[in-house]
Amino acid sequence: MAEKKMNTALLDKALKFAVDAHAGTERRGKGFPYIVHPMEAVSIVATITADQELLAAAALHDVVEDTAFTEEDIRKEFGDRIAGLVAAESDIVIEGKPDEESWHERKQAAIDRLAACSNDAKIVAIGDKLSNMRAIARDYFAEGDSFWNKFHAKDPKDHEWHYRGLVSSLSDLAGTEAYEEFSELVDKVFEKACK
Repeated sequence: MAEKKMNTALLDKALKFAVDAHAGTERRGKGFPYIVHPMEAVSIVATITADQELLAAAALHDVVEDTAFTEEDIRKEFGDRIAGLVAAESDIVIEGKPDEESWHERKQAAIDRLAACSNDAKIVAIGDKLSNMRAIARDYFAEGDSFWNKFHAKDPKDHEWHYRGLVSSLSDLAGTEAYEEFSELVDKVFEKACK
């Protein structure tokens, strides 16, 4: 029996766009291409939904934040829904403050934004946040306490505050494998790092 052909044209276009947008960039201190992270986010989102626009938004989630492309560029290429989902995942910029000084303010804004946003945006966010938390867990358990020195906020208690806030903001997704893994990893890492 022949497999049913799925229309992945939108996701294919988003993946190509993301690959091109992140070309030549490395995941911070990881030694591998940045695009690996958005690809992992897509695979996580795919455990919750087959909605091609949500999968496309997961592929594109860091394009506005980390490249020269704007939300308007995403809107032109992919439409309002995907642009809005990407915007919900993009860190705000605090004018006149360096990243180190604005870290708490930016992270609180992200926690608040995610708590108030649609379930669709939360599904895209869990792809990103779980991918990040997997990397944190892997690297922290390999490197120990020196791991936190890579970040603008160097105290693990700051990261615990941020990630526990995200666990709360994304709690509408409780019961999905992705959310449960995310919540468990947050507990596992910060119970050790902040003891």
